[in-house]
Amino acid sequence: MTSPLSPSAAVRAASDLAATALGAVGPEQLTAPTPCGDYDVRALVDHLAWAALLSQRAATGMPLKHDGTSLRPAPFLDGVPVEQWAGAVPVELDTAADAWADPAAWEGETLLGTTPMPAGVVGPLMLAEFALHGWDLARAVGAGYDVPAELGEAVLAAVEPLASMGRDGGWYGPAVTVPADAPAFDRALGLTGRDPGWRA
Repeated sequence: MTSPLSPSAAVRAASDLAATALGAVGPEQLTAPTPCGDYDVRALVDHLAWAALLSQRAATGMPLKHDGTSLRPAPFLDGVPVEQWAGAVPVELDTAADAWADPAAWEGETLLGTTPMPAGVVGPLMLAEFALHGWDLARAVGAGYDVPAELGEAVLAAVEPLASMGRDGGWYGPAVTVPADAPAFDRALGLTGRDPGWRA
């Protein structure tokens, strides 16, 4: 059994790992399919950028401004040249990890977008978002993705209590059966509707 990561260290590890996947994305791969059926690589990179901003705002308790009709610009990275995405999104992930390093970020309630939620729920939800979508990107572009055991356990602990609600809400696909003795990250993938053996 590995030593568990602290919550803030888990967010940092997840954001750093997702950044490695982003760094492997080339402009010629933007239309490639990903394990997330609704997203190609371009859309998934854009989604990660948006998730990083949501995470930053949740950690600091700063509400998002919006026009009253659509909270999320679509696409979020409009105006950023494609060749700059690999540099732009990891910076946002790093800022999110820095925000969650403050112990106060984990206390009380915060906002995920416009939805009030306990900060202690949002933090794990966002670290799972980073780690899982980083894996999606790495698989889509054929890059390596080495998930440390302790991070895998943190991701599994984050998704287990939310998996059923995630499937009901459409965030996760139908569960994929994964052996009970598989690594924790593989089990987290299965719970969120991902096949650990997926290849483009």
